[in-house]
Amino acid sequence: MSKAVSNGSRRDIAGKPCVFYDGYWIKWYEPPKDSLAAKKQLIAALTRRLFNHVEHGINMPGSRLNEARAAYEGETDQDRKRVKGAMLAGALFNRATDIFRAAVELQESGVAMTAENELMRECGRCLMEAMEFGRTVKHRHGDEGIDELWGEPLKAFSMPIEAFYESRYIKIAQAMRDIDAIGDGLVDCLRASSFFPQIEGKVRAFTRAAREKCETLRTDPVIFEVWPSLVVTGDKLAESQPRLPATAGEEERHLAAAGMRLLHQGMRLVSDLARARVSMPVSTREFLSCCRDYGLQFEPVTAA
Repeated sequence: MSKAVSNGSRRDIAGKPCVFYDGYWIKWYEPPKDSLAAKKQLIAALTRRLFNHVEHGINMPGSRLNEARAAYEGETDQDRKRVKGAMLAGALFNRATDIFRAAVELQESGVAMTAENELMRECGRCLMEAMEFGRTVKHRHGDEGIDELWGEPLKAFSMPIEAFYESRYIKIAQAMRDIDAIGDGLVDCLRASSFFPQIEGKVRAFTRAAREKCETLRTDPVIFEVWPSLVVTGDKLAESQPRLPATAGEEERHLAAAGMRLLHQGMRLVSDLARARVSMPVSTREFLSCCRDYGLQFEPVTAA
């Protein structure tokens, strides 16, 4: 019996340095040297990443934190209060990154800065509060919020950079697991319908490209090959059309159209996972439930 591979194991696979986590070999990158300047750059990148994946309109400057808090506290309508809470989360998040940037600049000027400094404590408090309010923020497509994205700058602030990078590989493995589960769910339910007899190869090509995009940094030169692969396999999958007999009735056409909607919904969710590089468990679970419900409509009815 072969020895099980342990998490954190590293090896070159097809000339690519990889690290193993939770069943997946993921492309490994050398972490930058740990320093406040490196953390400043990392947190700035994580800030851009966060606002790129959440609902529009919440990227409020840290300088407007007091306004955002007053607007939230004065709101009585619960739907509007959620949105204002999301705006407050954005302001808190940006205030924290403003403070950290100033702290790094002070250190570069020769002023010693430690985690016990009041400025750094305030930075931590803002990030913690932003993470709390961030739980109500929705994904840009209106799905579940991605709580992990709010916590990442706090981890980058408090952890050694090498440890932070290791934590990212665990999240990437979880995202890859969701991508594969969605692909399996799509293949199973669409194949059961008989409307999509050639769909499996296209779905597998798309999820394979999505996993590769998930593990690849935008700064990696190979992104010029990886991103086009995701786009092209997605386009080919989206062009799929159900095959209906000439005698198809209204019910069959309705089911085929429902299958197409499910296909496009799954594609969007896979794309979101590949770009966010974190798991979306609620959205994945709900989508797989829809796949099962769709597939059940084609199971033969057995006599009691």
